[in-house]
Amino acid sequence: MSVFEHHLSCKDVAPLLVFYVCDEVSEKERKQIEAHLANCAACSAQVVEERELQEVMIAGLQPADALDSAGILLAQCRSELAETLDDLSAPPVRESWRPLGWLRRWMALRPVWSGTALVFFGILFGTQLVPWLQSINPNNTSGQAVNVMAGPKLSDEQLSKMAVAAINFSPASGSAPGTVQLQLSAEQPLVLSGNIDDSDMRRVLTYVVENGDRFEAGVRIDCLDALKAGVANQQIRRALMAAARKDQNPAVRMKALESLRDAAADDAVRQVLLESLEEDGNPGVRVEAVNLLVRSLGHTPSDTPVVAPEPPENPDPSPSVQAAPAVNDPSVQRVIHVLGQLQRRDPSRYVRLRSAAALRQIGPRDVQ
Repeated sequence: MSVFEHHLSCKDVAPLLVFYVCDEVSEKERKQIEAHLANCAACSAQVVEERELQEVMIAGLQPADALDSAGILLAQCRSELAETLDDLSAPPVRESWRPLGWLRRWMALRPVWSGTALVFFGILFGTQLVPWLQSINPNNTSGQAVNVMAGPKLSDEQLSKMAVAAINFSPASGSAPGTVQLQLSAEQPLVLSGNIDDSDMRRVLTYVVENGDRFEAGVRIDCLDALKAGVANQQIRRALMAAARKDQNPAVRMKALESLRDAAADDAVRQVLLESLEEDGNPGVRVEAVNLLVRSLGHTPSDTPVVAPEPPENPDPSPSVQAAPAVNDPSVQRVIHVLGQLQRRDPSRYVRLRSAAALRQIGPRDVQ
């Protein structure tokens, strides 16, 4: 039974005045409350107080207004909501298949082990795999150097600009020429392989020997060692004689004379030997020239004095045949003359002794 079905008292109306002020009562209840208020001053005063309280509450600053007076938070929420709705409405993007995705996730979770593994495989790849690939594919041209087997024709300009980074000479058994490998540093680095029978290889080696001021002494000596087997070739012989005359390093000049050993009987080579005896300032070079001159005259050089044999008790009246050089030969006379000069005037005692021994080996001296 409702409180409005009988006469209302102040006790019944007082709890409903808050709802009455907020307009939260039915129409029937409103009429009954208003009828009671018309006859009750106390309830009317309470209604006035409730309305004043409501007005004060409405006039007060709301917490939401204090935090976001311009509505920025609301706008941000609306924007995020719109983006979320767009994402939900768009079809999902399928990720492409990644066969090594597990490896990437493993490396991301274990950075120390990942770095160690990468360093290990890098060292393994650089020291083992790359040389193996180069060995099974010698025609690979992707590297910095070009391995030239047949020997291209090098121009004079290329020769003038090149530098010899390294030379490897492998002597062959017997009289066959050895194998030479040249690493040339130029605009396009290349590796030249072959022997002195190759014209281009011969050209490079003789160029290095003849232009000693541009290359290191060790490189020139290695080139002379490689050219020694081809001394019969006129191009090689001219290069060796030029090195014996003009090279600034005495070790190179001595090596050039040694390389001319098999051609010592040639008049041009003998002339170079005589020039070395008269003009070279290094005693070792002069001694080597003496040995080669004696060899060119058909005698084996010896550092021990030659002792004349005792005459036989019953000499044979028939003339004996001696394998001595023709002393009347002008070239032989010049050799004897130069050796005599060295024996008397050379500043090196060893050169003087060696010249005297050479004169005894050659035979009688007509020129002093």
